[in-house]
Amino acid sequence: MEVDEIVAKQSGVITCRPEDTVQTAAVLLHSNRIGVMPVVDAEGAVVGIFGERDIVRAFASREPGVSGLLVGDLMTTAVVSCSPGTSLAKAMDLMKQNRIRHVPVIDDGKLCGIISIRDALEELRRLAELEANVMRDLSIAARKR
Repeated sequence: MEVDEIVAKQSGVITCRPEDTVQTAAVLLHSNRIGVMPVVDAEGAVVGIFGERDIVRAFASREPGVSGLLVGDLMTTAVVSCSPGTSLAKAMDLMKQNRIRHVPVIDDGKLCGIISIRDALEELRRLAELEANVMRDLSIAARKR
């Protein structure tokens, strides 16, 4: 299975801009019940990723007034991404190796979606359930012979 199959099920990706305030980004994260979001520039290119960890890190290391800082001040700029044709296993390997839970899916510089470890685990669960059902059906069919 490739990540584009998971991305195709998504309704859209919530993004923010480097010039947004941390307060604005926090509201977007909270209201959309997400942990991270890609940061895109005016042309729509992914220039970073921003999430809950960035906010916590800022509060832990900075003085009061974090909510007035800009996303561009705190975002992670070394974005680990994959392409739509990346296998689910490879995407999970990227998450494990980089100790991250979300990977933006980018095709020709354009953001297509984002895959989370939750998406990956849900798909693996679905596939395991399907396989178990097939094995059960084969077992039942074999007994009827």
